[in-house]
Amino acid sequence: MRKFARFILRLFGWKVDERTPEGIDKCVIVVGPHTSNWDFVIGKLAFISYGVKVKFLIKKEVFIPPFGWLLKWMGGVPVDRKKNNNLTDHAVKFFNESETLYLVFTPEGTRSYNPNWKKGFYYIAQKAKVPIYVAYMDYERKIGGFHSLLEPTGDVNADIDSIKQILKEYKGKVPENGID
Repeated sequence: MRKFARFILRLFGWKVDERTPEGIDKCVIVVGPHTSNWDFVIGKLAFISYGVKVKFLIKKEVFIPPFGWLLKWMGGVPVDRKKNNNLTDHAVKFFNESETLYLVFTPEGTRSYNPNWKKGFYYIAQKAKVPIYVAYMDYERKIGGFHSLLEPTGDVNADIDSIKQILKEYKGKVPENGID
């Protein structure tokens, strides 16, 4: 599957950064900029090409057959966003019960421009005592991959600003909706 995923990416003109998350068994992955539904397709192919099985939280409303079965197979975990269901604790439990877990987030929370990122990914990483891996997609150069590892310091705003500084150098499919 890894070679096939790389072939498909190359077919569309994409390259995958050679940096890998080797030696990391558990982490939160923050991917940006997130400006298009194509980000999911390109990102999923990139993760497959790395041999990394990722999980991602997605609103439960899209888990209708047959699409829902496909999403679960791809690593989707349904979430009820309308209820206060203590998602952070649920995700931390997920980390504690797993030998290996890569949990992916797009902190913008939307494909539209949003300077106010959701912070749940940060609190999950902090509470689960796992690092945050920053991953990127650059439609301008058609390359994506893992950028760098960040250990949460406890200063959520400073750490998120650091992640934004990294990701703002990359262009999303819809650049005006990217990170500034």
